Amino acid sequence: MLVSAKEMLIKAKEGKYAVGQFNINNLEWTKAVLLTAQENNSPVILGVSEGAGKYMGGYKTVVAMTTAMIEELNITVPVALHLDHGSYEGALKVIEAGFSSVMFDGSHYSIEENIAKTKEIIKITEEKGLSIEAEVGSIGGEEDGVVGTGEIADPSECKLIADLGVTMLAAGIGNIHGQYPENWKGLDFTALAQIKELTGDMPLVLHGGTGIPEAMIKEAISLGVAKINVNTECQLTFAEATRKYIEAGKDLKGKGFDPRKLLAPGFQAIKDTVKEKMELFGSVNKA
Repeated sequence: MLVSAKEMLIKAKEGKYAVGQFNINNLEWTKAVLLTAQENNSPVILGVSEGAGKYMGGYKTVVAMTTAMIEELNITVPVALHLDHGSYEGALKVIEAGFSSVMFDGSHYSIEENIAKTKEIIKITEEKGLSIEAEVGSIGGEEDGVVGTGEIADPSECKLIADLGVTMLAAGIGNIHGQYPENWKGLDFTALAQIKELTGDMPLVLHGGTGIPEAMIKEAISLGVAKINVNTECQLTFAEATRKYIEAGKDLKGKGFDPRKLLAPGFQAIKDTVKEKMELFGSVNKA
């Protein structure tokens, strides 16, 4: 059964740890994340971008696959299915399809339009008992066609969005999607502290969790971050493990690669990555 992310994030903020959001792109990724969450007794959020949703056959397909897998694999830890960086139209579609959580990314609008559209999505999610994430200050880099310039969010604007009643708030603090460049300046903890002061008990979200140093992760959690997104690292480890398998020439007696064997190393790589991140975020045994 899918659940709202609200309760797990409130517990995370109070307990000074973060719940990992791991983006899924196919059956293998979904299975790997769910099994690892269960093995580590950790709550988990499955992130789905609009592009990934389309690739997997549509949002209803993603919901059906995920809910069936939770049942068949006897997953008992809390699992939220969350739209990542959703457009206004995308948010409405996943709500209809049965997602338990949604992100409306209005950071590219003026603050006035961001507030207006966020209010509309909040009204629907409240009626259905779903959690909602909003964003202020775009996240740097590009993810699935969504481009952000890496702005530092205005704390006063963060308060305006938080006061609307969203479940969680993503605020740009110098974090980026993808791999961090060598000249990256790091997270702006002064801005994060100001955002925390103005938003009170609001669980904060850190996008671009791949490659951020451990000390920065822990400091961010101490300043109210209760959800950390990971995607790029899973992509990199999955691709590397699969590449090594292919280069080793392990086929099925000359008949070509068995797809189950071909994807097995990548599947295990995802599990290892997710476990490592859950331990770093402190969510192990918090379900």
